[in-house]
Amino acid sequence: MFVCIMDRMSIVKLHRTVGVRVGHLQIGGGAPVAVQSMTLTDTADAAATARQCVELAEAGSELVRVTVNVPEAAAAVPEIKQRMLDAGCTAPLIGDFHYNGHLLLTRYPACAAALDKYRINPGNVGTGARRDERFATICTVAIHHNKPVRIGVNGGSLNQELVTAKMEENTARNLGRSSEEVLNECMVISALESTDLALETGLHNDQIIISCKVSRPRDLIAIYRDLARKTDQPLHLGLTEAGMGVKGLVWSASAMGILLSEGIGDTIRVSLTPRPGGDRREEVYAACELLQALGLRSFSPSVTACPGCGRTTSTTFQELAERTQEYIRARMPEWKQQYEGVETLTLAVMGCVVNGPGESRAANIGISLPGTGEAPNCPVYIDGEHFTTLRGTYDELAEGFRALVDNYVAGHYSPRRT
Repeated sequence: MFVCIMDRMSIVKLHRTVGVRVGHLQIGGGAPVAVQSMTLTDTADAAATARQCVELAEAGSELVRVTVNVPEAAAAVPEIKQRMLDAGCTAPLIGDFHYNGHLLLTRYPACAAALDKYRINPGNVGTGARRDERFATICTVAIHHNKPVRIGVNGGSLNQELVTAKMEENTARNLGRSSEEVLNECMVISALESTDLALETGLHNDQIIISCKVSRPRDLIAIYRDLARKTDQPLHLGLTEAGMGVKGLVWSASAMGILLSEGIGDTIRVSLTPRPGGDRREEVYAACELLQALGLRSFSPSVTACPGCGRTTSTTFQELAERTQEYIRARMPEWKQQYEGVETLTLAVMGCVVNGPGESRAANIGISLPGTGEAPNCPVYIDGEHFTTLRGTYDELAEGFRALVDNYVAGHYSPRRT
């Protein structure tokens, strides 16, 4: 087992991706792993879509994708892009095309020009010679406008001709492979064959990103390990349908955490199913937290908080931790513009004397709230030293702690050069 692990690590270590320029961002080629998200609005509603693009970008999404599925959506793309720029948002805008991308991109050249990247699903372009012709048409548009593409293979819309042929081969040759193994192989084959076709059409290596997205973590891990051995193109990671809430978070982190720790992946998306009326930014926060947890990126100050137990029957520490997290997220768009390195700030909001003082000392700013039966004093530590003790109502504690955070940020981080 040890030999196998070392062998896999050595393979990945040797893997170096091509760099692809998407707007002002470089993807792959040694660049930091980038966070991507997708809007939930009707793209034809340019105002609402642009507004959500800006919100996602401010939350930490470095690339934003919109579906371009009908003529009205394609016609709205230039206005969406301009509204983003008018709001000071420079996040690259990606168009997601299925079935009719060859038509929309040729009939709406302003849409093709405004987008920073096109996403093509080779399983949804067509069948046989028609598929190759339509795929080549999209690539030709990308060449004309000097745009990169993502060849995005999906498990739910895989080329059925390829699947049928590989299943028949497995049976005829008595290969003994499971249907999952055959499907995983087909995912990789589809991605690589489509990449070859894109190159034959005239796209260059530095214009192609690849993804092979499925719904199950074990399959995603197997597919991307295979893909990373067989291509140098940048890879976009993500479960195609992660699910809701805890399930979506855990399944995404279990798969992408393993791959990212092995050096596989250049952009990621956590495809969470939102609650009705929920906040689309949750998938951005999740992706940022994943990269930050692995030590690959720093996006926002991290808040450590204890889980609570019988020692902490009061909810004060939970409420303060939640309010602190919300305050940090609200201030980060402004702080990022003003201060260099503020995303590395660490905070602790602890609930009792067991771990409270120790964790508070380990953070840049930490507060240890009283647990059940403890004296109602809240010592605050700054960079390991006791700085003050807060007392009073919950609102007074929250206001006092926020003031200390603001003062620390202003006093410890250099103004960002403009």
